[in-house]
Amino acid sequence: MGVSTVSAAVHITPVVIQTFFKHGKRRAQKFKNSVEEEEALDDIFFDEAFHIVKAFIELGVRNTIESLQSFTNTHVPAPYWAAVAPIQIPLSVCNDAADVLIDWFGPKELKHVVGGERWWQVRGLDGIDCEWITEKEYLSSDPLRTDDGKNLAKTDETILRMEHLEPVILYVHGGGFSWGSINTHRYQIIRYARKIRGRAFAVNYRKAPQYPFPCPLHDVLSSYLYLIQPPISACHKAISPSKIVLAGDSAGGNLCLTALTVLRDMGIPMPAGAVLISPWVDLTHSFPSIMHNTNTDIIPVHGFLAKPSTLWPVDPVPPKGGRVRPTKSNPPPEPGHADTIHPSVDRVQGEQDANTAQPVQSQEGMLQQSEDRASRPESSPGKKLEAEVEEDYDIDLWEPRPPKVLMEDPEAVPLELRSQIQQYATTEQLTHPLVSPIVQGSLGNLPPLYIIAGDGEVLRDEIIYLSHRAAHPADYPVRSGVLKDGNRQKENVAKFTTPTKVHLQVFDDMCHVLTVFSFTQSAKYAYRSIAEFVKHATSDEVGLEPFPELQRPPSRASVDSEALGERSKKHSLFQIFSKKTSPKPGSVLRQQSTGVRLYNQEAAAVADQVQDLVKESSSSQSTVIQGVRLETSNARKDGHFIMIRERVDIRGVTRDMEPREDIACLQIKQSQIGLIKEAPCTRWSEGQQKWDIVFAREAKKALRHRKNIERKVQNMLDNARDQGLLLVGESDVTDRAQARNASTERSTSANPKDGTIRDDRRWGPLDLDDERPPPSAIAKRRDTPESLALIKMTIYHSAPVTHLTVPKLKPLDAVRAAFDPHDDPMRPPKQSVSEEQARAHIIPGMHGLRIWDAILRYIMAEKSKKAAGYVKDRAGITEERKVGKDAV
Repeated sequence: MGVSTVSAAVHITPVVIQTFFKHGKRRAQKFKNSVEEEEALDDIFFDEAFHIVKAFIELGVRNTIESLQSFTNTHVPAPYWAAVAPIQIPLSVCNDAADVLIDWFGPKELKHVVGGERWWQVRGLDGIDCEWITEKEYLSSDPLRTDDGKNLAKTDETILRMEHLEPVILYVHGGGFSWGSINTHRYQIIRYARKIRGRAFAVNYRKAPQYPFPCPLHDVLSSYLYLIQPPISACHKAISPSKIVLAGDSAGGNLCLTALTVLRDMGIPMPAGAVLISPWVDLTHSFPSIMHNTNTDIIPVHGFLAKPSTLWPVDPVPPKGGRVRPTKSNPPPEPGHADTIHPSVDRVQGEQDANTAQPVQSQEGMLQQSEDRASRPESSPGKKLEAEVEEDYDIDLWEPRPPKVLMEDPEAVPLELRSQIQQYATTEQLTHPLVSPIVQGSLGNLPPLYIIAGDGEVLRDEIIYLSHRAAHPADYPVRSGVLKDGNRQKENVAKFTTPTKVHLQVFDDMCHVLTVFSFTQSAKYAYRSIAEFVKHATSDEVGLEPFPELQRPPSRASVDSEALGERSKKHSLFQIFSKKTSPKPGSVLRQQSTGVRLYNQEAAAVADQVQDLVKESSSSQSTVIQGVRLETSNARKDGHFIMIRERVDIRGVTRDMEPREDIACLQIKQSQIGLIKEAPCTRWSEGQQKWDIVFAREAKKALRHRKNIERKVQNMLDNARDQGLLLVGESDVTDRAQARNASTERSTSANPKDGTIRDDRRWGPLDLDDERPPPSAIAKRRDTPESLALIKMTIYHSAPVTHLTVPKLKPLDAVRAAFDPHDDPMRPPKQSVSEEQARAHIIPGMHGLRIWDAILRYIMAEKSKKAAGYVKDRAGITEERKVGKDAV
């Protein structure tokens, strides 16, 4: 049936009912046991919403990835109070972003790690779908017209009426790199735009597995360049980077962070800051919370599996020997080989020779071998050089590269992955710094980062570690294997040593991407904090600290030195708390080793006036004024802070985080970070084995379907040749065309109509014979419906510059198409739902995404009424009464 509104309702309804009764039973048990401690799940609304989201994702992994993509990328109209202007970033900007990435990778890495420089530039659409978003009430009221006095198009007018809104959020949505869209996140983005009184720019980047790494990163970089260097065809003026803040959740947070590192490395002006909401920064799953927090998170236990289809898994039927099996050779494979999963003949022969020459050892044996080699004496310069080479090899024995697995038992023979485990990148690419930024050579010299995590999410540990790596580059170095594999990363360690200013907040009892549950106190606090950060980071005031917690805005200065002096006579310790910000009884505010002055987001910052008072105070406790917590530190230098580290409870009350030495994930050895480990690998294997059994029939059917599509593609190519298809280099009379360099083409004209050659479309799927893209990438595949549609688009409708002709339709083709409901040679074929938005087959207002948003708004309204003290009297008349200072 696939993922649809109906199937979601059928799947989720029993979950709602079960959760309702389980919630009541659990609350009754807590009351019986006199348990007073509050939990997030004590709120019936959050309990229901949490299990609804969890059930929906479980429904998604029980269906094909295309089905989930189609549902979550279905166009849903925006609400009436929002101003939304859809645009398409042109190919010329995409080409500029591609040049940046090509320079970043370099020829060697492009060939051996990425698989080429062309395939990831191939796309079905003539650009990237994006949206400008803000509140209608923020639009300027001035009428706008063209130079000749005519009215502008509605979209152009809306964009121009946003121009006066300076703060801009470039939002990158999440969804495991493979699903989700601007439609699933539009209501959240609207809320951000409203709270910053600015505008947002949302990018609908290409999704994996059809468009794997680095396709999404390419699109995010394109969207940023589009903002700061708009083409002539764009309606908006160039936006200063100082007015832009990147923001993203989950996979979107990963893309924001990796985009920042590319901008930094290439010397491109960076934005004012970035908001990372539950960023997924370690695709190897090397931190403990990935195993420990599965019950308290919405992420499926076995990861994002999928029902077999022509697209995914790459190998629907398990390969001989299993998807995970003991290693067959001692030397780990070279990094990033795109043919490791399906090795070349030469490579297979090389592995066989290695196996014959040396028996397979246990992990401990490999380690012992490295220790023996490292201890050999150096009696001559030649031996010294040999030792240096062997030392490089020893790094690989200590830090096994994928598909090798780090074993818990050192006596065990290491495992190897023989199937692609993540949809975004090949197994060999998982340790690449642009795939898993946790292993970036340096995270220093980045703009200020506001990072949010849920204490109950599986990604918690990697987020905490990432935050500390960015703020303390010297204290958390990257493992040696990363530096050995990449010269750029080795250079970055020495080049970018300035700590990145970070504000980390970990929310109690919250799961992955807590902002989805917008009605909770935690989420409301997060939205307000994000808005304050964006407004503060994009402010024109000079000399501001990067976070509002560390700066007293002049407009909010309400406490002077004399007033503080008078209060000091009455109170030895100032604790002027509101009910909302007061700490728990008996709690002690600890001094941090990170050197920060911690403040509550909603309090007035009075740091400058209070600092002198703190020095004079003989109290050993911290000073708290109006909910503002002040802390000093020995690590503080020149009056600059290093890092803000806080925990936030379910009421939105902040407290200082425990010292770094008490946080387990910060004590993990650097040599074990960013490696595929046995426990998560085994758990994924167990889940995939279940899927292989349950969907065995579907897997065999997918293989048969692939063969049928291969025949269709070949017939279409043969027919196109008969119709006159000709490529550059295929004719002796096209010397001038052969001399054209497609890599340097730029488009200076308006978008041409379908059926022409696009000068700004560099490459097509017929230009990749010498490239080795990941096996899931549809750019070079010939066995999926989406790859068929992509090839047809580039042959007949929007040909790249490497095509010399656009084939002409023959009468026989029209007759054939009349009997094929999926073929219309007069119109461009629909492209992959991982790129192009689908259209709802039902009333848009009845789509599941709209229904979910309606449910959230209803819950928020009900909770607001409850918070404001609305009650119904016996006569049925609703009257309002205040319940305290915290009434909304």
